[in-house]
Amino acid sequence: MKEERVRALKRCEETLQYRFRDLSLLDHALTHRSYANENAALGIKDNERLEFLGDAVLELCISDLLMRRFPDHAEGDLTKLRAAVVNERPLAELALRLDIGAHLLLGRGEAASGGSAKPSLLANALEAVIAAVYLDSTYLETLAFIGRLFSAAIAEGTRALFYQDFKSALQEICQERYHAIPRYTVEAADGPDHDKVFEIRVAVADVLTATGRGRTKKEAEQEAARKALLALEAA
Repeated sequence: MKEERVRALKRCEETLQYRFRDLSLLDHALTHRSYANENAALGIKDNERLEFLGDAVLELCISDLLMRRFPDHAEGDLTKLRAAVVNERPLAELALRLDIGAHLLLGRGEAASGGSAKPSLLANALEAVIAAVYLDSTYLETLAFIGRLFSAAIAEGTRALFYQDFKSALQEICQERYHAIPRYTVEAADGPDHDKVFEIRVAVADVLTATGRGRTKKEAEQEAARKALLALEAA
């Protein structure tokens, strides 16, 4: 491995906050098929097999983490939470924050077409890196690595499920009782851009209205839906 490549991989290690015992595993994980095809004479292997393994390792570790964090959650909720974390969008966003694209070896054509920023390539590369960590260490080390990398994504998925449940519950009740769906409107947005507070009103035909406030529109919608559900229960 060339010295320049070693230096690049060392920078990647720093970003990942994981030091490989076998640095060639990280190099392998960051080698796209297009680069391997252009350098077939050198016997370079692409990262697709590692991606396959990484996908399975990630799903197992996220399942393990969710089981530990939410011991009382039903299987259905855990499945929804895992699906919110283990999909292309959060994987690609995380890979982008980790600057994975800057270290990804791509063929000339793929590089010219912006492959280092393509969500699918970034997500796949991150899964390959996860496999590399797994092969380089132990399950518990890999679990800790994934737990650290995905803590924010798990928290976001938890909030998303929470919001979805209240809004979905309100919609189901309103459709059943009134044959109408809730309508959400922004009533106000106060404060500076970095610290706004939104006020959102939910209305169901002429039957009921409720207002919620929150630091994001989702939070405000959540609060409005929660209050509307309470009003329906009291009716």
